[in-house]
Amino acid sequence: MQRLRIRFSRGEELKYISHLDIIRLWQRALIRAGIALAYSEGFSPHPRMSLAAPLALGITSEAELMDIVLEKFMSPHNFTAAVGRQLPHGITISGVFSTTLNMPSAQSQLRQAEYTVRIATEKSKNDVEAAITGLLEKESLPWEHRRDTGPHRYDLRALIDDLWIIDLHEGYCIIGMRLRSDSAGSGRPEQVAAALGFESYPDSIHRTRLVLQTN
Repeated sequence: MQRLRIRFSRGEELKYISHLDIIRLWQRALIRAGIALAYSEGFSPHPRMSLAAPLALGITSEAELMDIVLEKFMSPHNFTAAVGRQLPHGITISGVFSTTLNMPSAQSQLRQAEYTVRIATEKSKNDVEAAITGLLEKESLPWEHRRDTGPHRYDLRALIDDLWIIDLHEGYCIIGMRLRSDSAGSGRPEQVAAALGFESYPDSIHRTRLVLQTN
């Protein structure tokens, strides 16, 4: 057997596709490409594949990671060529790496995610810089997020590692965010934008990087 780690981008065409639908999309592409997927054991076998930090709806990305296990060895180059032809517009493979079978999953290694967030605003650069500095200086920031199951309360500040201005012109601002993303919690860019005092929901959220623990 062989284990591969795949890095891919997800564009505007697929930003409203659910996590389960993305998994099904990949499964169909792999089957059409003739990839010999390994399956789990038990009463309901399923392909041995997993995504790190599934995207929320409406977010694009250039940094998605997926681990899959194959029954037979295949070079990363041949895998990319075969599967790339079967993927729809909106998904592009940017890297395929062979890893050991006992290597921890990308999901378990994940520590941070980085985003670029574009927001409509009339705030000045000084206003935005002051909001960022004020938020980063806080020791805690109690937050409540409404779910179907009821309110979820937590410390939003603990999920924010860094914030910075990428660009600011009249009418909009682009902010870089490095947010925690691990088993203890994941920062949500739209909530961080609200905590910075932006009244509008972000025009776009794009994930640029997933940071893994390497030791």
